[in-house]
Amino acid sequence: MKVTDVERMVVDVPFTERQIRISEREVYNWSILELCKVTTDTGLVGWGETVIHYTWARVTDEAVNRVIGQSPADMMNDDALGAGLQMALFDVVGKALEIPCYKLMGQKVRDWAPISWWSIDAAPGDWLEEAKEAVSKGYTSFKIKQRPWWDIFAQVEAITSGVPSYFKLDLDANGTMQNAAAAMPIMQKLARHNNVAMFETPIPQGDILGNRQLRQVIPRPIAMHFGSPPYLTTVREEVCDGFVVCAGKSNVIKQGTLSAEANMPFWLQLVGNGLTTTWAAHLGAVLSHATWPAITCMNLYSHQLLTKPIEIVGGFHRVPEEPGLGVEVDEETVAKYRIPDQTIQDLNKKGERYDRPKPRIIGQVVYPDHSYVHLGSMSQGYGYYGQGHGPAHVDGVYLNALYDDGSEEWADLFDRAQQHPVRTRRDI
Repeated sequence: MKVTDVERMVVDVPFTERQIRISEREVYNWSILELCKVTTDTGLVGWGETVIHYTWARVTDEAVNRVIGQSPADMMNDDALGAGLQMALFDVVGKALEIPCYKLMGQKVRDWAPISWWSIDAAPGDWLEEAKEAVSKGYTSFKIKQRPWWDIFAQVEAITSGVPSYFKLDLDANGTMQNAAAAMPIMQKLARHNNVAMFETPIPQGDILGNRQLRQVIPRPIAMHFGSPPYLTTVREEVCDGFVVCAGKSNVIKQGTLSAEANMPFWLQLVGNGLTTTWAAHLGAVLSHATWPAITCMNLYSHQLLTKPIEIVGGFHRVPEEPGLGVEVDEETVAKYRIPDQTIQDLNKKGERYDRPKPRIIGQVVYPDHSYVHLGSMSQGYGYYGQGHGPAHVDGVYLNALYDDGSEEWADLFDRAQQHPVRTRRDI
């Protein structure tokens, strides 16, 4: 069996109505997926997908050229091929052998894989509604993005007021709590909530002493991205309880095996829609310590691009037993959301990728003392707060989105905020 064609199609799958609003400040373009359709000389077809603007590796023209004319079995373990292409090769090999993908990866250890709901930072009320929807759809955990421009206690209290006690929250500060001294009182107070299950990267992962200190006093697991600090340092210095694993198949298996050797749990963080979520289930099926709920962000999308939606039961979804990935792509829906090939080709000629226009929004951080910090982008805020230019937490702080109103004042503030966060104080 040889690969005869790789068709790449870009689709823009709308987010759910609430997530369109929540995500517009930062991850608005995660709706853009590149699907890979691999065809072989036997007539068998394999599918894979890549979130173009968030992935461990994109698919390139060079990668496509390398697999044409080759046996997919010879190529499929090469992580350098990129997310969607590697996934599609496994799918077609599994179909050819009439076995599910997990049997190409290792010995099965579970029939159902844990999965979590996900959201970028949002107002307490929006997170509450997200959590309620997650519960209604069978999820039992919710990974949320803790940020210094929101009152995390108000956010957590809002969620816990409307969900069952079994519904757990995983808080990811992306290092913005700065250091152990700043993070410790915040984390200790949050840990009093029974719904708070764990913390991810509360302070920069390279702060070995600080992370070790937090782990010794915080009565919740702390997760860190695998490889930072290096694996041996992480295990020897005992800086975390488990890992976040995000990579191609071969590196996922390697990192999962090393996690098991240290008896440390982890979650798979493989972001995408229905195909990626299914791919994560196959990997999770053979990795003994993939016991924390996977993060795929499938809940962001209004359609999974599958003919049969993935069902979540008690926080788990079934690992398919059908050949390949074991799911069928909804090609009619793919056609509905597909971006014209000519548009993609024109962009490629200019060395660009398809993207949504970046929204012109100023993030206005509002403090109880009537002072403001204006951010030109939310990614700008990570470095600003992470480096200690603003407090790790203030009770009552919240974020406003200031949209372009056409005024010279807005334009001037936007231009200045693009260069550096702008502090102001209104008249009292």
